[in-house]
Amino acid sequence: MAYAPLTTIASKLVFGLSTCSILLLSMNASHAIQVYKSIGAHGEIKYSQHAPRNGENVEMIEFRSDGRQTDAGQMANRTSDSPDTAPKDAEAQRVAQLEARIKEQEANANAQRCQSLRNNLTNLNVGGRIYEMDASGNREYLDSREIELKRERVQQAISQYCS
Repeated sequence: MAYAPLTTIASKLVFGLSTCSILLLSMNASHAIQVYKSIGAHGEIKYSQHAPRNGENVEMIEFRSDGRQTDAGQMANRTSDSPDTAPKDAEAQRVAQLEARIKEQEANANAQRCQSLRNNLTNLNVGGRIYEMDASGNREYLDSREIELKRERVQQAISQYCS
């Protein structure tokens, strides 16, 4: 019977400790620690948890609970440890990679178009009989005026696509 009061005290103690630990664990760990950086009267840099009396040359710095520095006010209204910017950053990287790939493909297509135009200009400048195929697959030979017009068009396209 002497053990009954001891067990109730122990159970109350365990219950109290577990309640405290749950409360401590449930507290948001992402609260920022605010530090004020200021310049003293003699030019020295001072750091304080309280705002200095004179409001001149004061900079507020926030540190996350894990020690990383954040921008002032960035941690306000933050409810979880996991930053919301990680998926955005990954998405931004993915978009940047896709845009770079598209630019590379466009550059390759432009290079091929440019080479094809230069080849056409070379063929037009060689001389001789030049023809085009019509819709039915028959050759239509160009006269000198049509060849000169083609040269001008190809030269314009080269100046447009080839730099």
